Amino acid sequence: MEITLRYFDGCPNWKVTADRLAVLAGERPAIRVIRQLVETVEDAEAIGFRGSPSILLEGHDLFPDPSAAIGLACRLYVTPAGLVGAPTLEQLREAIAVA
Repeated sequence: MEITLRYFDGCPNWKVTADRLAVLAGERPAIRVIRQLVETVEDAEAIGFRGSPSILLEGHDLFPDPSAAIGLACRLYVTPAGLVGAPTLEQLREAIAVA
């Protein structure tokens, strides 16, 4: 199972997500996490990048938000604690299980 973490360096939230995905990969050896740095607005437009961090499972966004703008911006996630820059570990587990 391949999970792609798309991010850009200007947003610190991708590091939290990377740590949480590392925990999941440790729990489930079948998970392989790939990091994909998005460097330019042109790159973001070409791949439909809707903010950092974006988490894709086998190429499909685990938390799709078609209303989010495409570009180099930090993404927000709805969590039990409110809007934050990364999904919780439990939200990631659930999204992967359902996918």
